[in-house]
Amino acid sequence: MGKYFGTDGFRGEAGVTLTADHAYKVGRFLGWYYGMLRQRNGEATTPRIVIGKDTRRSSYMFEYSLVAGLTASGADAYLLHVTTTPSVAYIARVDDFDCGIMISASHNPFTDNGIKLLNSAGEKMEQSVIDEIENYLDGNLEIPFATGANIGRTQDYSAGRNRYIGYLISLSTHSYKGMKVGLDCANGSTWMMAKNIFDALGADIDEQTTQHLCEIFQTCCLFDLRFWDMVYAMGET
Repeated sequence: MGKYFGTDGFRGEAGVTLTADHAYKVGRFLGWYYGMLRQRNGEATTPRIVIGKDTRRSSYMFEYSLVAGLTASGADAYLLHVTTTPSVAYIARVDDFDCGIMISASHNPFTDNGIKLLNSAGEKMEQSVIDEIENYLDGNLEIPFATGANIGRTQDYSAGRNRYIGYLISLSTHSYKGMKVGLDCANGSTWMMAKNIFDALGADIDEQTTQHLCEIFQTCCLFDLRFWDMVYAMGET
């Protein structure tokens, strides 16, 4: 564990221990770092970095800050928008991105957020790279700005998320035809995916049950996911 990055990324209270400035600097370093690696390998192409986020209010702030840093250092940022961490890992690997970034603090309170970094294989970023990022965050490294045509671009990449949905559907060995399913994604990242997946597998999505689960969630336990273990154990519908 380092000064900023723990076992699962850089986490903290949004705007307090994890700020937009931190996100901007992480983007600045990654954009410069992967551009430098490409130059060393004799490649004249632009670094490509894919970003996903969860539904926290601060996730949008961190997304824009990361994009600003990446493009200022000459990298192109591809936005999956609201999605899951495994989807970022999958797309980083299969679509040959230099790295992936997921903005999420998982089960932490909604006031927290985090920045998870994944390498081109969709695995946790190497510690050596994390150490260099922390060195930059501490002000021990100067990074040049990209200029002119070398400034990076931002691209919508919701097609990547849709491809991941297709991948998940392909993993199923059973049809859900004739099964009635009540879905509640607990305000989480899967809300952009879950219904499409179950629809494609033939399930009958019970909107009334789904709405009932959402009302229970909003009334009783807005952010404590342990509540759902209790609900499902009791067979609540």
